[in-house]
Amino acid sequence: MGELLKRLRKGFGRKLAILHMWNGWIVVILALSGVMLVMNYWRGVLGEGRVWLKELHIIVGLLSLVPVIFYLLLAAKHWKQLRGKPWQKFNVFVVLGLLVGWLISGVLLWQFRSVGPWWSNHALTVHDLLTWIGLPYIIYHSVTRTKWLKEPNRRTIRTEREEKSEAAPIHPAASPQSYLSRRSFVKWAVGGGIAVAIGPSFLKWTVNTLGVSIGSPTYDEIVTRDANQLVPLPQPMPASAPPKGGGAKGDFRIYSVTPIPSFSNATWSFKIDGLVDKPMTWNWEQFVKLARKVQVSDFHCVTGWSVYSNTWEGIPLKQFLKEAGVKATAKTVKFYSGDGVYTDSLTLEQAQMDDIMVAMLHDGNLIPNDLGGPVRLIVPKMYAYKSVKWLNRIELIDKDHIGYWEERGYDIDAWV
Repeated sequence: MGELLKRLRKGFGRKLAILHMWNGWIVVILALSGVMLVMNYWRGVLGEGRVWLKELHIIVGLLSLVPVIFYLLLAAKHWKQLRGKPWQKFNVFVVLGLLVGWLISGVLLWQFRSVGPWWSNHALTVHDLLTWIGLPYIIYHSVTRTKWLKEPNRRTIRTEREEKSEAAPIHPAASPQSYLSRRSFVKWAVGGGIAVAIGPSFLKWTVNTLGVSIGSPTYDEIVTRDANQLVPLPQPMPASAPPKGGGAKGDFRIYSVTPIPSFSNATWSFKIDGLVDKPMTWNWEQFVKLARKVQVSDFHCVTGWSVYSNTWEGIPLKQFLKEAGVKATAKTVKFYSGDGVYTDSLTLEQAQMDDIMVAMLHDGNLIPNDLGGPVRLIVPKMYAYKSVKWLNRIELIDKDHIGYWEERGYDIDAWV
């Protein structure tokens, strides 16, 4: 171990510079892949590639531990160079804290099935918070610490040539006064630009944390901007208006693999067909008149977040199947989304679970199009990619069906 430390300390400045560079690339890859993973546009464009991108994000995230370990081996000598430089010490603590925080919360999200929804939900909150704080800080730090802005005598990572020439007289053209003026201008410009670009969104994010959950529009905002135009509006049952327990706890994150559709009475219909004795079709006016039931259940997304105690109102799936009459040759229940792309399925046995619902109200409100309304499937015991949005068709088939995300690497059985 002593020999290893001696080797590491030889050419210390060069090793620290290399470490700084690789750590920078790790953060860039994690930032880009993380942003692409949460953006709806890239969900549709990448398709199966999104699953590979997620794997890359996880692998690079785990590799972020390597620079931390490597730095700890060099820390004693580096810390000596930082004597009398409190802000640079502060920077070291911030960067190490970000890397370790991202790593721990990322591992919890990666192992969401093992740790359970409570831990993964909070890990996602921490991951988001560190990203909101960390990325602006790292961008600012990277730009303002570039070689052409940072005087050699103020850098802690210096080349051997700079170390040897440290005592050389400074040319008047590069006097500290004129140099600091340029540095100060760029620092203020970069800091102001980041504040203007990110500040309003971060403020909204912070406000949301005090009330509901993190990083998304509030439920009231989503309901208010519903683009569906359907009449008449269904009247909620007494059990769901006001919702039991005061309503959902948490906020939905809006994901879609296509542009989010909207519907009117003229463009919406619902049917059940395939291997059934009595195929049925409803328009909106007819569908609103169907007898509904109310249930309270939790909603878990495979990306790590959850919304608890949702009050859903709709028709149990097993009731639809009973009324249509399932033929003996039927094996699978296939669900179609009104976006024209997304499908998924359940086995006939799974489809008989009591809490699977074709829902049309949430917490006493018509489900908005952003959340998959006017009608969506709810499968509480499975992750949300089984709860098909904009549901407009149920088909009974005699073979297995691989759904949209299952074709792209997700588990066919999505049990929470």
